[in-house]
Amino acid sequence: MSFTIAHITDPHLSPAPPPLGAHFRLKRFMGFVNWKRGRERLNDMALLGRIVADLGAQRPDHVAVTGDLVNIAMPAEFRRAAEWMATLGDPRDVSFVPGNHDAYVRSAMPLLASTFARWTTGDDGVSRFPYLRVRGEIAIIGLTSGVPTGPLMASGRLGRAQLDAFAKLLDETGARNLARVVLIHHPPLWRGAPPLRGLTDAADFERAIAAHGAEAVLHGHTHKQMVRSLPSTRTKIAGGRVPVLGAPSAAAAARDPRYRAAYHLVRLERDGDGWRVGARVRGLALDGDHIGEREPLPAPER
Repeated sequence: MSFTIAHITDPHLSPAPPPLGAHFRLKRFMGFVNWKRGRERLNDMALLGRIVADLGAQRPDHVAVTGDLVNIAMPAEFRRAAEWMATLGDPRDVSFVPGNHDAYVRSAMPLLASTFARWTTGDDGVSRFPYLRVRGEIAIIGLTSGVPTGPLMASGRLGRAQLDAFAKLLDETGARNLARVVLIHHPPLWRGAPPLRGLTDAADFERAIAAHGAEAVLHGHTHKQMVRSLPSTRTKIAGGRVPVLGAPSAAAAARDPRYRAAYHLVRLERDGDGWRVGARVRGLALDGDHIGEREPLPAPER
């Protein structure tokens, strides 16, 4: 059998509303200023709409959204983000994990949890992290690395309790010979992002993958295409390395090919007792403004 997951990330739905009145927080104010100075020019909602239409035309089996739907975590942004998520398909066929902008300030955390519960509810009927959603022979495991941080910080953290639960899910689903696809916002790699922007317990994540295995890891956050891999003796992929794929922002009208709006189509195919994983890139052409197939992904860096 084969199963295709469309991986889309970091749309930063715009415009960002000004943080006025009771919603004012210093971090929100600084984030709004940064949005006006930079992302406002790069975020193209019409382009995002074309990307989503192209994604739908590919008829993937599942859609994975790896965070940063919003900019400064205002209530109006969450309402708009929920409406956007609904355009991607039935919540049973769409999974979400939050990013640092979704968890921008502590006061937004309850609304974040309630707004996206439809897309973070596991097969046990509970919305929590990590969650497990089994679709056919594919185990989709969602982690949250989005935690509130201070101004000028964009780091993430999993925490010991989530990592321990994650390891148990990897073992349980691996014993069932399912292909384990892990969703996370921050690149779960040591030195996967600049200081104050990375996953603080990335080394613990790497150890979990090495010890318990997975077949693919999908992330966002960096706004650029990243193809890496992690070693594991417990993965069911020949060669013992787990692909770790990061996609660009799906709304970025950038000139640099690495940052130009795109999404991934990740295909998992059974290979005897193991699995093969392949990925294609579709998005804004490198030499024009049409949406279509892009250059093949390079071999994973180690």
